[in-house]
Amino acid sequence: MKTLQFNVPTTQGQSLTIQEDVMDSFYPHLHRHQEAQLMWIKKGKGVLVVEDTLHPFKENDIFFLGANQPHVFKSMSQDGLLNESRSISIFFDPNGKLKSLFSLGEFDSLNHFIQSNSRGFKVPDTYFQQISERVVQLKEADELDKLMQFFYLLRSLAMISKETDPLCVERIEFNHESSSGVSRITLICNYIKENFKNELTLEDVANYANLTPQAFCRYFKKHCGVTFVSYLNRIRIKEVCNQLNEDHLESVSFIAYNCGFNSITNFNRVFKQIRGCNPKEYADNYKNTVFAEI
Repeated sequence: MKTLQFNVPTTQGQSLTIQEDVMDSFYPHLHRHQEAQLMWIKKGKGVLVVEDTLHPFKENDIFFLGANQPHVFKSMSQDGLLNESRSISIFFDPNGKLKSLFSLGEFDSLNHFIQSNSRGFKVPDTYFQQISERVVQLKEADELDKLMQFFYLLRSLAMISKETDPLCVERIEFNHESSSGVSRITLICNYIKENFKNELTLEDVANYANLTPQAFCRYFKKHCGVTFVSYLNRIRIKEVCNQLNEDHLESVSFIAYNCGFNSITNFNRVFKQIRGCNPKEYADNYKNTVFAEI
């Protein structure tokens, strides 16, 4: 089975990605990504394929997967129908922005944990409560506490990993880069991140990728797990939030226009869809949280 190079939707400057998915089934293609992943199955069951090894999974199973480890969570149907699947994933690139931190002497134990667990493992059921609580704390933390909660989570996983078995016997290494040294999907995503403040259309990005719009949509969804519009909106909303958090004097509408939105009505709809509140509520909640902790 061919392994796809998957690009986790992230924003420039962000070292962690916390993603909650609610779908008819889990992403169905064997894939890998440069990030290590911790995945909590909140709802659903099936079989996890890792390299050439199979592992059944069920609700409240938690798996750690190494960076660039080929895998796929294959949902199991019942009476020919797929039930709803829910998961929370934490992605981090140990060779990305966090690399300099992991190289510090104080983080030797965490760096050793990451290096020695590239084959992944399943969190034992007896530790589910401990790890799931850590995940919730990380998910709910604001920008100031997110990294701290992340390192607490890694420390807990490092302790637990001593009692686990790897998900596969050995790692199968892949050369997934193009002749230029960068995968095609990475080039496309970098292009979007560099141009999201402009009026960036589907046709623009499809032309950059040398694909028709229809072929590009299929390719992008297969490699990123979301549509081009969803990916672009996430990046734009993240940048809006960054500027709101920095207490800019500009109006929300000014910030929205500068981040690529050309309609305030559309911006407000997208912001609430992604963040669950309107921009003013988000800014007020962030400031109240920060000031309350100072």
